Amino acid sequence: MDDLPKTCLPTWTVGELPEPKPLGLRNLTGFIGPGIVMCGIQLAGGEWLLGAEVTARYAGALMWIAAIAIIGQVFYNMECGRYALYTGEPVFTGLMRAKPGPPFWIGILLLLSLGTFIPALSTQGAAVLSALILNRIPTEEDRWLITTLAFTLLGAVSLPILVGGKIYNMMQAVMTTKVFVVLGFCLIIAILFVSPTNWWKVFSGFVKIGNVPAVLGEDRNGNKQLDPGEDFDRDGHLDVVEPASRDQDGKIINFEDLDSDGKWDGENVTNVFSHRIQHGKWPTVLLTQIALLGAFAGYAGGGGLSNSTYSNYCRDKGWGMGSLVGAIPSAIGGRGITLSHIGTVFELTDENLRRWKSWWRYILLDQLLIWMPGCFMGMALPALLSIEFSPYSELFHNTAGLDWAQAVISADGIRNAPDFSNFFSEALWTTTLIVGLLVLLPSQMSIIEDVCRRWTDLLWSGSRRVRENMQPHQISRIYYTILGIYVVWTFLCAWYFTKYENPKVMVLLIANLNNIGLGLTAFFVLRNNLVYLPKPLRPNWIHCAGVIACGTFYLGLAVLVFGHKQLPILQELLFGN
Repeated sequence: MDDLPKTCLPTWTVGELPEPKPLGLRNLTGFIGPGIVMCGIQLAGGEWLLGAEVTARYAGALMWIAAIAIIGQVFYNMECGRYALYTGEPVFTGLMRAKPGPPFWIGILLLLSLGTFIPALSTQGAAVLSALILNRIPTEEDRWLITTLAFTLLGAVSLPILVGGKIYNMMQAVMTTKVFVVLGFCLIIAILFVSPTNWWKVFSGFVKIGNVPAVLGEDRNGNKQLDPGEDFDRDGHLDVVEPASRDQDGKIINFEDLDSDGKWDGENVTNVFSHRIQHGKWPTVLLTQIALLGAFAGYAGGGGLSNSTYSNYCRDKGWGMGSLVGAIPSAIGGRGITLSHIGTVFELTDENLRRWKSWWRYILLDQLLIWMPGCFMGMALPALLSIEFSPYSELFHNTAGLDWAQAVISADGIRNAPDFSNFFSEALWTTTLIVGLLVLLPSQMSIIEDVCRRWTDLLWSGSRRVRENMQPHQISRIYYTILGIYVVWTFLCAWYFTKYENPKVMVLLIANLNNIGLGLTAFFVLRNNLVYLPKPLRPNWIHCAGVIACGTFYLGLAVLVFGHKQLPILQELLFGN
């Protein structure tokens, strides 16, 4: 093919697009894979940590943020899969093909990957394990135990990556188990014990676009009575906005405690559009929660650069041209598995275009029938547990305790629910904590695997020295070298954050860094497909609009968080008060 574009990497080789097996029950093992792996990876921080806190605080009113995030990521994922089907390469290999070349783009991707260097999920997992050991909610006084367990778990979650033939095979087995066990447990508890009212609050929240935290009293209709639906904080009192003094970041310094309950009243939720129509003005948005909401969006579905790994998994699963390129082998059982340095494309014959349409159906159905519904259920089902049971937890009112026990609020609420017997509540407390470990630890494993996979692929294709001196069967040397370096780094990072910060700070920081990464790379991925793919294979205007909307949404959140949280700090450092 003489018309292939010239890039900053060697030109693709040319092969024949394989014939895909027909979709159906007989080919479930060939079809189910990348979507459910990604769903298992991304059933983590947003769902079990921030989702629990956001729904405990705002019920289901803000689930629309998760809905927009997930839908935007569907378009992002599809475009990652599109590039892999045609070239057999991950999307970031395609990015390195653009000028000014691999060294520049590797530097950019390193900056966008900063969030992955903070091991928040294993530290949260250590807090959950501490709750199991101590049989209570862990606090800052238990920092030593959480730190010790965080180190232990960080080492333990790396072990499964060593086996499985293809590393992808182990990821598929672990994540499939996780999805069915976690969502199955949440669904059973939700069906048996969650009220229809709370089911409605959560699922209707997905379409309540425009709901935001606001400074607003609870008496919406002005009748000076606590009517149904007005008790925002569920304390049984009709609260008003209490006068307060705030610092330059908007945080409350002191307030007038009119009802003597020890906490500031005035936080509520309203819809900006209906508020404007009813009152003729926009509501006062409570921007002090913008970092939490940005993190909620950053973890909903996937977030950060983790979505780009969908292209890697499509290749390793053998979809499209990935079957001609190879996969990354595991240390144990991976002998004989190889990976080409450069991808392979196909000619635009009638037969190949017919096969392409069949492969593209794999991507569409994988995203629309597996990944997207899995992510919606992954957000909704843990939220149902949180909204039903979190008010019974001491963390519901003592929100400072969430810094060290963010992942425990639902379990503690279940334990203290009044309708359960002592034996049953203790059993559910233990089971919910174990399920929490199954949520958090495999996802930390996936982050480690994702980082190692991404940087292995970048070096494998982007480094001329590696391309010229390493054979296709030697890629595991790079992968496991990166694994060793990364695990050591995460130990150091876990030590710093558990000594000087807390697990919640780690989660918020990662998620908001992820918003920048996902927002920018959405445009990179779209550019890849519009430049390197032949016209008949390029995304149509709907897919282009979806990816642009995804990138704009996440970059907009990143700008809001930066402007309200980080910019005042920088201004104070540079210019003083």
